[in-house]
Amino acid sequence: ITLARHGWQATGVDFSSRAMRIARRKARQAGVAADLRVEDVTRLEGIAGPFDLILDIGCFHGLDSAGMQAYIRNLDRLLAPDGTFLMYAFFREELGSGPGMLPSDLERFSSLFDLVQREHGTGRRERPSVWLTFNKKPVLEPA
Repeated sequence: ITLARHGWQATGVDFSSRAMRIARRKARQAGVAADLRVEDVTRLEGIAGPFDLILDIGCFHGLDSAGMQAYIRNLDRLLAPDGTFLMYAFFREELGSGPGMLPSDLERFSSLFDLVQREHGTGRRERPSVWLTFNKKPVLEPA
């Protein structure tokens, strides 16, 4: 909604129909148009790119290993060649359970995306968190 207020053509995705109902209501109240969908980020079959910006606030870190790989394939498919991917995520301890990613999960992005910025912080309850900025790596043409 904030992006739409600033002139962006916005598409929002969440697996929660309740969250999307609330977002649609807020978009109407704000007087902005946004394509808000209940979707599974590991599939995203009904969404076509390319997008100049993809923003993830707390999604990737909640996926299992197979879900993370599917997510990254969708990210690669949907992000424009010169696009930017911003992600906010929580970390979890190496042996801990529950949501949160391991530092090693960041390596999953390295073949397709360049890490431009990494800013550490803490979230609610002092959980370690991070804001990451990635740019899509250029596709190298064969010589």
